[in-house]
Amino acid sequence: MAEKIKLKIDGMVVETKKGATILEAARENGIYIPSLCHDDCVEAYGACGICVVEAQGVPKLLRSCATAAADGMDISTRTKRVVSSRKIALELLMSDHEGDCRAPCTLNCPAGTDCQGYVGLIANGEFEEALKLIKEKIPLPASIGRICPHPCEQNCRRRLVEEPVAIAHLKAFAADSDLEKAEPWLPKTAKNTGKSVSIIGGGPGGLSAAYYLLIKGHNVTVYDMMPQMGGMLRYGIPQYRLPKEILDKEIALIKKLGAKLINNVKISADITLEKICEDSDAVLAAIGAWKSSEMGIQGENLEGVIGGIDFLRAVSLGNPPKIGRRVIVCGGGNTAMDACRTAVRLGADEVSVVYRRTRSEMPADELEVKEAEEEGVIFRFLNNPAEITGQNGKVTGIKLRRMALGEPDASGRRAPVPTSDYETVHADTVIMAIGQRTNADGFEAVKKTRYGTLAADENTFATSKAGVFAVGDATNDGADIAISAIAEAGKAALTIDAYLNGTEISFKNAYYSSKETAAEDFEGEEKVRRVPIRLVSANERKSSFKEIAHGYTNEEAAAEAMRCLECGCREFFTCKLLKTANEYEINPERLKGEKSGGDGNKNEFIKRDPGKCILCGLCVRSCAEVADKTALGLIGRGFGTVAAPAFNLPLDKTSCNNCGLCVKLCPTGALTELSSFKKQVPVEEVLTDVLCRLCDRGCTVTVAAIGEKVVRVIPADAGSRDCILGRDALIKGFLSNQK
Repeated sequence: MAEKIKLKIDGMVVETKKGATILEAARENGIYIPSLCHDDCVEAYGACGICVVEAQGVPKLLRSCATAAADGMDISTRTKRVVSSRKIALELLMSDHEGDCRAPCTLNCPAGTDCQGYVGLIANGEFEEALKLIKEKIPLPASIGRICPHPCEQNCRRRLVEEPVAIAHLKAFAADSDLEKAEPWLPKTAKNTGKSVSIIGGGPGGLSAAYYLLIKGHNVTVYDMMPQMGGMLRYGIPQYRLPKEILDKEIALIKKLGAKLINNVKISADITLEKICEDSDAVLAAIGAWKSSEMGIQGENLEGVIGGIDFLRAVSLGNPPKIGRRVIVCGGGNTAMDACRTAVRLGADEVSVVYRRTRSEMPADELEVKEAEEEGVIFRFLNNPAEITGQNGKVTGIKLRRMALGEPDASGRRAPVPTSDYETVHADTVIMAIGQRTNADGFEAVKKTRYGTLAADENTFATSKAGVFAVGDATNDGADIAISAIAEAGKAALTIDAYLNGTEISFKNAYYSSKETAAEDFEGEEKVRRVPIRLVSANERKSSFKEIAHGYTNEEAAAEAMRCLECGCREFFTCKLLKTANEYEINPERLKGEKSGGDGNKNEFIKRDPGKCILCGLCVRSCAEVADKTALGLIGRGFGTVAAPAFNLPLDKTSCNNCGLCVKLCPTGALTELSSFKKQVPVEEVLTDVLCRLCDRGCTVTVAAIGEKVVRVIPADAGSRDCILGRDALIKGFLSNQK
């Protein structure tokens, strides 16, 4: 029996066998010490420097993976000195690490939706799994997929080849596929907590928060001042873009989860905030921004001048205003596009959009602008309203001031500069679509910002009133796109859940590595045009409020999804480097320099990406010590050292037998599996039980082979999670290694 020793680790007395390392002693006793270069199947190496600890009476830090534990040692694993050393080591590693932890599309989505993940699932025909993944971040995907300005696509790398992947359309496709079922998918909910949450506002933010809080097991009541739930999705987005039947189906699913939905209730008029607080364990305000902004010019009070949101709401309620023959819409955002295209459908003879900058600087979606032009909308760029003219209290026209572009402003767009030229244009109606404001009546007990919005902590979403939280357009900087409100709602739900459980939760931005790319990096990529969405013709759609776009078929969706370049790291969820880096507040940019990198290569099964390599040596050591091969080695000296085959040969020109152990042990995704070793086993297969000798564990595996060629390894002892290889198929040429 091995001799035992005792030592202290972080004040706890632990026991281990004599000869064990400090790292082994810690792990045996459930004490976490990070390490990137160590695995039990290879000899200790101490390359990464992350596992350092401090021993009482020892002046230098010790690498716990390579230092034997001694009887009576007093070890500390998280002293200020240890943490500082680990941070520097991680910053050095990350400063030379080049790769996309997450795909640019995901990083540019306010909700952090795993766009690459669900696009990949759609490409594989796994539509329900795609829907489940989407709903982790977006509870209303059929609606959002239709109306979101898709910032994800703006960063899609496919745009460097030809066109970005149609991520938003694919989101809508997955959701529509689910809604067409007799029983659409619903998430499982936790056991009822007995806690109650009241949500004020039934728009995308409020409904999303309700969805997530219901999943947590809380009782949720949603109050809304309008006749039906949906907020701006219902009353600010026209029917031709978002059919309300689709929205109704998605809201019905939230109701089916257990939400109590109460309409026609306005705070201060019908119920007080104080009363709601008395009846609830927590309250979330998601009241939106329902007031149209004013320009502060003469004539805004004339009959025939209406705010963009007010106009769209009136149409949605079935009470469209009389707009006459000529309509001027002021503004350059998507609300202005919705307003002008709605005016066309209401029968106006001439609809113009006035915008003070040029077309290239319009914040509206380019497709919206193009479709508006097809429907006959006139765009008057570099013009700004100076005065609204009228007669007998009614609008007759608008005086426009000609603008020129000056220097870029804070947003990066060139600032409009007024000239001395004016023009007056006749108009029967002027629609001001230049922004939205919040009406915070009834929320006097909550501190406001200088903009009149509810002041909410940007990290916890808590307001100045205890137990009251706030998200969306009504908070802080004001109105934003719907997906931003949904993103905040998801986080706020977690905050409220923690609050109800007597704990706290805080959100901090995760550290992600990213890779700079240019069009030349994709020169070898086959050009495949984006699968177009079938649109109703302009002549037909401008006289109807029916939905103008027909979604993808199954085949079209799969084809479009196949265009994804899969930018994000495939090892994201298992990457030890990323996990460890986010345990410390690192700043690798301060050590930024030329990256060593090198050329990657691959064989049939394994891909090497030297840009992600941190020279931990696990691949080299496991190849030599476990697989008894020399396919990989450390080449070069100093900062130029790389882990690669000798002479930088392709892997299939080396002694590599594709055992996959290097892939299994790589802590960074520098080595990844391209495809599974699973093959279709022919009828003439030969099944053999053999002893696996790729390590010293002596597992028995069942091998399907034809002669000397392995076609499948059937999981047995070595197919369990305990196997260091951790693969469905262990090696190509397995039988030859048994001789």
